[in-house]
Amino acid sequence: MTENQTLVEPGRIESKKSTEMQENKPETAGVVRQTTLRNPVTINGVGLHTGVLVSLTFQPAPENHGYKFRRIDLPGQPVVEADVDNVTDTDRGTTLCKGEARISTVEHVLAALAGMEIDNILMDIDGPEVPIMDGSSKPFLDLFEKAGIARQSEERHYYHLSENITYEDPTRKTEMLAVPSEDFRITVMVDYNSDLLGTQHATLYNIREFKSEISDSRTFCFLYELEMLLEHNLIKGGDINNAIVVVDKPVSEDKLKHLAKIFHKEKVTAERGFLNNAKLRFQNEPARHKLLDIVGDLTLVGAPLKGHILAARPGHVANVAFARKIKELMKRDRFRERAPRYDINASPLFDINGIMKILPHRHPFLFIDKILELSDHHVVGVKNVTHNEWFFPGHFPGAPVLPGVIQIEAMAQAGGILVLNTVPDPENYLTYFMKIDNTKFRDMVLPGDTLVFRLKLISPIRRGICHMKGKAFVGDKVVMESEMMAQIVRKNRTKA
Repeated sequence: MTENQTLVEPGRIESKKSTEMQENKPETAGVVRQTTLRNPVTINGVGLHTGVLVSLTFQPAPENHGYKFRRIDLPGQPVVEADVDNVTDTDRGTTLCKGEARISTVEHVLAALAGMEIDNILMDIDGPEVPIMDGSSKPFLDLFEKAGIARQSEERHYYHLSENITYEDPTRKTEMLAVPSEDFRITVMVDYNSDLLGTQHATLYNIREFKSEISDSRTFCFLYELEMLLEHNLIKGGDINNAIVVVDKPVSEDKLKHLAKIFHKEKVTAERGFLNNAKLRFQNEPARHKLLDIVGDLTLVGAPLKGHILAARPGHVANVAFARKIKELMKRDRFRERAPRYDINASPLFDINGIMKILPHRHPFLFIDKILELSDHHVVGVKNVTHNEWFFPGHFPGAPVLPGVIQIEAMAQAGGILVLNTVPDPENYLTYFMKIDNTKFRDMVLPGDTLVFRLKLISPIRRGICHMKGKAFVGDKVVMESEMMAQIVRKNRTKA
């Protein structure tokens, strides 16, 4: 292993330079890039239920790595992916297990990663449970800010909910609903049949609000639940400072003395309200913490979500069951072509005037109306098909259909934007076809249709030569696809 390499997981070596080279690279318009930590950081604490003192180190990880735990205290240092398929227990927390490796109470740290929009991390842990800290995500989030966030070269891939998803558990009176949305939003309602707490609501309008509105909301339980957990030899690491204990009934002096002994305190008070008169950070802190748990548990689907989650009386059992339903939909959609999603009211990256500053084409041979996305490896363009196009009177008069050659040319023009994006003065270049392969026309394109092109590089652009694969959509239907090779050449010379 060289000095410029680091072991990021068993059997995989990644160059340190790969992250360092990307930190100062500017964002490409319309593209959000993946992130990791700039430096390793460590946090120490006890597990809530096991009481075991553990050390948890967050290691930077390469693109598309996701969230993974590594039990460095076990033989072979087994790795457990933070995946809903690895969830084995949801009693009072979410537990992951793979083979002999088990990590419990993972939801708060996963919520912190999601809240900071960190995509790739390897978590080295030397015990069976993530430390509880103060019962919130804030200590982890503060640590990530101290380490610094590094942007990476790969694009972040969101999962956009394609349809409504519902979940109901009548025994727990739990209901959950997810609906498509352009943002990740969560709305939570909790009702514990308690005069003290009443009915509470909490909302996260955007993941960027997580830090200020949700991250420092602490876990909580009622005093009668605390007693039950103690009887079952749980919360060995429990402390008055790492959870809110709700006291909604009178408590005897004998019970208070017993609790003081358990928590190693000289005295414990329990007036109607909260154990030791704990002060809430928010009036609806319990509802906010339930929202925090949802954020953490939904990371287990394996991709950041775009959708609105509505939850009534949620818990880890429901969160994980709901995550499984989302992942099933993700698996189904993975094998179904979907057009790029865009807001028709949003300003495009390039309108027709911006396109004409880049492409040499003009009416009647300019076929692209908008560019919606553009990166160093993909482009999304739009053509609005209108009935008054100049070629329709001569192409199947009375039954107009967009000619296939026009579809190919329009796709090529979108690809021309992609390749011309690699030079600082695109207005001084022309694009030429070199090859067209594997072209298929799958359905007719008619006047009134909106044709959306998505092209991706098959191989890196070299010497002005771009090899790309494109698909054309009307709605969610693929109407045409093709592989193309094009070259850009300066205007003052002819094609070789």
